[in-house]
Amino acid sequence: MGRQLLAVALVVLSGTGMAAAQMGHGGGMHRHGAGGMMAHDEVTMPGLRGLDATPEESAEMAVLFRNFQSLSREVETLPNGIRTVTRAADPEVMDVLVRHVVGMIARVDEGRDPQVFIQSPTLDIFFARPEVIETEIEITEAGIVVTQTSTDPEMVAALHIHAVEVTDMVDRGMAAVHDRMMRQQGN
Repeated sequence: MGRQLLAVALVVLSGTGMAAAQMGHGGGMHRHGAGGMMAHDEVTMPGLRGLDATPEESAEMAVLFRNFQSLSREVETLPNGIRTVTRAADPEVMDVLVRHVVGMIARVDEGRDPQVFIQSPTLDIFFARPEVIETEIEITEAGIVVTQTSTDPEMVAALHIHAVEVTDMVDRGMAAVHDRMMRQQGN
């Protein structure tokens, strides 16, 4: 598939100033639960919407987050990038995963940042400089295999960071996003 990005990113996630502003200022990210405590709205997941994300893309991410326990992932850190294998035990979730990964990598190749509200700032460099990423995607019995490399040390570092972010989301779902956003707010 030529040059592109790692967006196995169940996305494209993890926390921007816009999401933090929404969380703290009634932007729909939270609702009052029992006892007046704030609880994340994991029914409609408004943080998965974006300034240039389609409803279908947001729905794909919601399926992946709701079914994160079905997902598993292996990451090989390469000196010049990453190689990931991501799979879902549920065939329907696997179909969504493949559509999401292929779609996000195509977006990066085109430089079309979806600006998802809870998107990781790590992705900014991918959308700004897609020409320095080489991506290969293969669908195998093991899962969707994505290899991304670059000769640019800054891009390689971003690929490594984002691989860790995505793996954390696969392991912990929305809790990983919440934790990352809270750390970013503290900075």
